[in-house]
Amino acid sequence: MALVSLAVWWLLRRALAPHWASRVDGFAAAGGWGQRLAAMALLCVLPVLAVLGLDARYKEFSADAQANELAGNGYYDFWHAFWTNEIDYGRFYKTLPREQALRILAREVPSGAGERPFDRQINNPGPAKRLNVVMISVESFSAEFMTAFGNRQGLTPRLDKLAEQGLLFTRLYATGTRTVRGLEALSLSVPPTPGHSIVKRPNNAGLLTVGEVFKAQGYEPLYLYGGYGYFDNMNAFYSGNGYTVIDRTALAKSEIHFENIWGVADEDLFTLSLRSLDQRHAAGKPFYAHIMTTTNHRPFTYPAGRIDIPSKTGREGGVKYTDYAIGDFIDRARAKPWFANTLFVIVADHTHKGRGKQELPIDNYHIPMIIYAPGHVQPGRVDTIASQIDVSPTVLGLLGMSYRSHFFGQDILREGRTHQRALMANYQTVGYYERGRTVELKPNARMRVVDADTGKPVADDELSRSLTEETIAYYQIAADAFKRGDLKAPVSAATR
Repeated sequence: MALVSLAVWWLLRRALAPHWASRVDGFAAAGGWGQRLAAMALLCVLPVLAVLGLDARYKEFSADAQANELAGNGYYDFWHAFWTNEIDYGRFYKTLPREQALRILAREVPSGAGERPFDRQINNPGPAKRLNVVMISVESFSAEFMTAFGNRQGLTPRLDKLAEQGLLFTRLYATGTRTVRGLEALSLSVPPTPGHSIVKRPNNAGLLTVGEVFKAQGYEPLYLYGGYGYFDNMNAFYSGNGYTVIDRTALAKSEIHFENIWGVADEDLFTLSLRSLDQRHAAGKPFYAHIMTTTNHRPFTYPAGRIDIPSKTGREGGVKYTDYAIGDFIDRARAKPWFANTLFVIVADHTHKGRGKQELPIDNYHIPMIIYAPGHVQPGRVDTIASQIDVSPTVLGLLGMSYRSHFFGQDILREGRTHQRALMANYQTVGYYERGRTVELKPNARMRVVDADTGKPVADDELSRSLTEETIAYYQIAADAFKRGDLKAPVSAATR
């Protein structure tokens, strides 16, 4: 539009020149450019205030979607869609009668019932373990990088050793293909509803996150990131939900060994993390720290001399450096007085793959998770199919904590063993994987059930119909719960 406007101006400049001269003389006589600019500023401010003061939900006065669209202003709706990146599930996707969807979800969510089956009290037996928790979400880390999953390149010697010494979850699946999807699943334990992650949406403060659960138990929740936290709205989301946010701005220039567009080298992030955790321990406060790495991302650059793969030569180097940095972090943490009383959770935010030949290829969502806590968690393997939304309920279950929950996930080590399923999405297609089949829900109320391995449609039998209803119930109620504000934290999330 700017180029076309300039082109038109260029063609008309000679014809318009006499008029400009007379206009300029008139402006001077009428009070000069200052008054004119002030009037123009006022005229610009008024529409900005109107946009900021409006809410797209004001037009939702009717059950008729067409009537609501006519009530909306086209220009306003266009920019609202651009900034919020929301897709209205109820308008564009297959739904069930609300009462039916609630009944189905109540069967899916442990101890769920009523109008808000996800809002429930979780009671874990025995006294709670007051362990610190350090969750490391690793950038773009597919399960296939690890020797434990068949890789023969030797890219992850440190993580493979931790997998042998800790609890390795072998069939865990990410909810999406972006970091904010992983953060959403790990923090909120909700299905990946269409559009952007809740982390990037408006009205996402004051939610019942896992950080809020730990806070109610007397912990300090921290979010530590190697980049600038304003990226992908991380600062606003985590600070708006009770976390102390610490990003690369807390590092002095002398403390940064290497940096690129995404952030500082992982080893520098871990140095910052150790310092922050030392401070909390010195103050006598238990902590829940979520650390988000950045190095395993294009352009795959990192400090020289750390590993045997030169920087900026490809993804294998990024993986091996991240493995080195995590191992070094654990080594340094081992010398800390709080180490023996800490549970470490190492999990990917998503894999390094996007779409394949299928819409939602299940292997492209396969991520590893290791829970490492010598003296507290026995080494072993968990081969249960599970979702990234199940990670936080599982950690809380291992600690034996009882708490108020709005989580859609389940404890993998308890309910998860008999209820094995995974939820995943790309931007518009949301899915549900169970018993070798994947249900896909798409805009315009389209849906299909496919064989998870081949991607070919399967028979419309009783199993397919049952899985489809479960899928719709998860996504319909989750989308509606966020829209209605039902995921907000109660006044007190403390144990009852």
